[in-house]
Amino acid sequence: MEPKDVRTAEDAHALISARRSAYVKVGVFDADGVMRGKYMSRHKFLSALEQGFGFCDVVLGWDCQDQLYDNVTYTGWHTGYPDAPVRILPQSVRELPFEDNTLFFLGEFAEAAEAICPRGVLRRVLDRAARMGFDPLAGFEYEFFVFAEDAHSIRAKNYRDLKPMAPGYFGYSVLRNSVQSEFYRELLHTCETMGFALEGLHEETGPGVLEAAIEVDHGMAAADKAALFKTFTKIVAQRCGFLATFMAKWSPDWPGQSGHIHLSLKDAGGRAVFHDPKAPHGMSATMRHFVAGQQRLMPELLAMIAPTVNSFTRLVPGFWAPTEASWGLDNRTCALRAIPGDPKTQRVEFRVAAADANPYVVLAAALASGLWGIQHRAALPEPVRGNAYDQQFPEELQFPRTLWCAAQRLKASATARDWFGDAFVDHFAASREWEERAFRKHVSDWELERYFEII
Repeated sequence: MEPKDVRTAEDAHALISARRSAYVKVGVFDADGVMRGKYMSRHKFLSALEQGFGFCDVVLGWDCQDQLYDNVTYTGWHTGYPDAPVRILPQSVRELPFEDNTLFFLGEFAEAAEAICPRGVLRRVLDRAARMGFDPLAGFEYEFFVFAEDAHSIRAKNYRDLKPMAPGYFGYSVLRNSVQSEFYRELLHTCETMGFALEGLHEETGPGVLEAAIEVDHGMAAADKAALFKTFTKIVAQRCGFLATFMAKWSPDWPGQSGHIHLSLKDAGGRAVFHDPKAPHGMSATMRHFVAGQQRLMPELLAMIAPTVNSFTRLVPGFWAPTEASWGLDNRTCALRAIPGDPKTQRVEFRVAAADANPYVVLAAALASGLWGIQHRAALPEPVRGNAYDQQFPEELQFPRTLWCAAQRLKASATARDWFGDAFVDHFAASREWEERAFRKHVSDWELERYFEII
């Protein structure tokens, strides 16, 4: 049996027994999209495969720097940080190409913890989509910078004067991807072997920046692929002597790093529902309602889409990122790019998300807002023509300007609470407030240079 054939716990048991693997690797994703996991002995894993296992719930109660939230109710010093139950997902098994005879499985939080688990929130949205008669398809594409640095050198340099993998403007360069072909091929091979194959991988505009398009898949599988791609791209880069970052904007001198999502819907019979050859631009009424819902709700769900302080440094005019909840036809200056095509290719590109967003959380926001639009038959205004950065938009389409403001909008959103649940909204909004408060304690180089001597 091969990993791709595993569907059940019995299949996984048979695979591990046949491999005689001494250890299995298991990972779960936290609120920030960081994978937390460990090696488990073969005996322990086979037991957990049937019954689940306990994972300290601190991973749902700390930030990406392992600092404890002081404003959440699910876990904390007041609960004693007990174990949270985790279920192993047999069908998620992957071969680890650089660890001989080692298999990798995804897990997800269960029982009470499922209410705030990123994978759990996406499942609830997908279950609701199914009840509405829809099967969402999604394809993630990411930009990321690669540096000729390592985890020690970036700290020694205080994250300044970092050496990119390659210098200069070399967008779509065959020169660069041929010279650095060992890294490119290792990344492509890892993605193929681990079941999140890429449709494309190329040099973007800027020193050492790449863009990867992950093959489209059904909702949960698409998010799994995206989350695993981000994790294992960083692993492959470091194994090859480089370091990759998915932060939204690492330098004021270069555009931010996007995490765009291409979305479409099929009905229960497998028919594409976004395409209508008789409608303007091939956009069916269902697609128009979907895009209208995304546009309407984007500002109040922005904390799920732009989840870090750094996310907001990317949302500025002229840097290939949207600044309002705008939509247009094949217009890359808009937050929502409707892409006309045939039944297979008609889709909308959700362009506001950066590379730093948690794939499960941002996909939940993008889908729920669109499905809300279908549910409420939301009306779609005229598309933006020309440069969206040069145009004025009504107040209701303006984005919150800070992560704190975005968290307040999320907390106050009745729609968010309806689609994602009170537990998730309260927990996730509190975690974003924590992120903003951590930033406010920081004294930046800009402040020192501006005020230290003169003020």
